[in-house]
Amino acid sequence: MPSRRTSSAVLHPRRPRPRRGAAATSLGAVGLAALLAACSSGTAGEGDPTTDGEAAPSGTAGHGTTATGYPLTVDDCGFEVTFDAAPERVVTIKSSTTEMLLALGLGDRIVASAFLDGPVPDSLADTAAQVPAVAEPLSDQVPGAEAVLGLEPDLVYAGWESNLTADGAGDRETLAQLGVATYVSPAACKAPAYMPDPLTFDDVFAEITEVGEIFDAQDAASDLVAEQRATLDGVTPDDRGLTALWYSSGDDIPYVGAGIGAPQMIMDAVGLENVAADVEDTWTSYAWEEAIAADPDVLVLVDATWNSAEAKIERLESNAATAEMTAVREGRYLTIPFPATEAGVRNVDAVVDLAAQLEALDL
Repeated sequence: MPSRRTSSAVLHPRRPRPRRGAAATSLGAVGLAALLAACSSGTAGEGDPTTDGEAAPSGTAGHGTTATGYPLTVDDCGFEVTFDAAPERVVTIKSSTTEMLLALGLGDRIVASAFLDGPVPDSLADTAAQVPAVAEPLSDQVPGAEAVLGLEPDLVYAGWESNLTADGAGDRETLAQLGVATYVSPAACKAPAYMPDPLTFDDVFAEITEVGEIFDAQDAASDLVAEQRATLDGVTPDDRGLTALWYSSGDDIPYVGAGIGAPQMIMDAVGLENVAADVEDTWTSYAWEEAIAADPDVLVLVDATWNSAEAKIERLESNAATAEMTAVREGRYLTIPFPATEAGVRNVDAVVDLAAQLEALDL
């Protein structure tokens, strides 16, 4: 098989990884190695803009930032990952990681995207249309290890730790043995020593900065952080002491934004008091009886392709108990697309959008 371009990665597990990986086939190191040995140049990265030649260098430091000195080692959710060079062939899993690279002008590095949570925002639509791997995702779930390795990536950039398991895109140790680096969005780290508690916009901006360093794209990262800080600073939080429930999914038992994750961070910036803020988690199950008793002033409804805001409104208004909530009676709904609910480059725009929706309500 042809030689592979890789960012050599050494990963040492420090913490166990949690549960969920929605995926295809479990492979051990021997099976993955056998798969790699069978790879051929005619099948890897077909249609990817980097396949026909070396990718153009991205993010060379130019206005006061320092170019990345490789090897670069980062501690990611308890794993030390060493990059010997800027990744050139990246598999992104979840919208948050795909949109991060697009926003940094690194779409040419994406050889496959998967498990996207919805369309990219309008601000990235033109950029995404130019990246075949984003325009036509590899999978609508976590891809299996065979599919990932068949693309010969040098990095798998995952939105959740649970994306990187033997039953998912491959476990981190095995992928490292095969020369494939892994990086998980730091906001999604679950071990107590690494989970942001609470998540802040500084954490979001820190990921942008770190990804910029990994890819030697510091200028693009610096510009993006400065732009987002300025936009966030331009939002005046509502000062009326309005309460809100962030309703993500669920019927008999709603799943809501709790007190330390992206929903709390966004509501704080908008000026809304989260009625589930005392739950020490990013998301939590929440009894309807509690929601009805709290009687929030507004409801923030997550709009997902599999559970739309319209469906939630119908459910709320057709149930005799929830129909008596003030926010339901008065139609006080704010909506947010699901991809904007996880830590990433869309959070600041989500604040702007929700603040505008709140201002438009007749309260």
